[in-house]
Amino acid sequence: MRPTQRTVDRTDLKDALALAAAIGVIGASFGALSTAAGVPVAITMGLSLIVFAGGSQFLVVAVVSAGGSAVAAVLAGLLLNGRHLPFGLAVSGIVADRWPARLLGAHFLIDESVAFARARGSGQRARTAYWLCGALFYVFWNVGTVVGIVAGSAIPDPNAFGVDAAFPAGLLALLLPALAKADARRVGLGAAAVALVATPFLPAGLPVLAGLLGLFVAGRSER
Repeated sequence: MRPTQRTVDRTDLKDALALAAAIGVIGASFGALSTAAGVPVAITMGLSLIVFAGGSQFLVVAVVSAGGSAVAAVLAGLLLNGRHLPFGLAVSGIVADRWPARLLGAHFLIDESVAFARARGSGQRARTAYWLCGALFYVFWNVGTVVGIVAGSAIPDPNAFGVDAAFPAGLLALLLPALAKADARRVGLGAAAVALVATPFLPAGLPVLAGLLGLFVAGRSER
């Protein structure tokens, strides 16, 4: 039976709508910042419709707006989205039983939908919650992007509003929760140091990829 044919828990629906509203606001900020940075509307909407991954979308636009190549932007986005591989393993039994539905479910796989579903176990409630969140988040994110595009096009001078600083600030906000762990702090500081040193010598966008060398200072976890 399809997950949408089961009754949705009212509490889950309420919580999912609240989270979707917040995601819509972030989508609006992405649309506004991307448009204000000079990214064409078609590319901005394409990122939200096809990529549908906030962190990667912000990173791609940041690299392009800084003068980086399309290849560097795509590679940076793919590396950031690499975290979705273990996420997919975590919800593989929740999403669907057959491959056509699994492919669609993979497109809805983001941090929030995975966390929301996993918090509800591994049964039918978790599956319904995953699809509910996936559909709501996708719609709210793209509607928010459209709203942001309209708002961003009305900004005459993006630099006057600090748009150039908004991208790194947003990425830093994504990183902060992970810095509670010592190994994450070592990797973050190491990556930042490598990127700063490489900036004068590499084309825009590549210092971010060079920051991957920071992984070598992660160390080993204690058993």
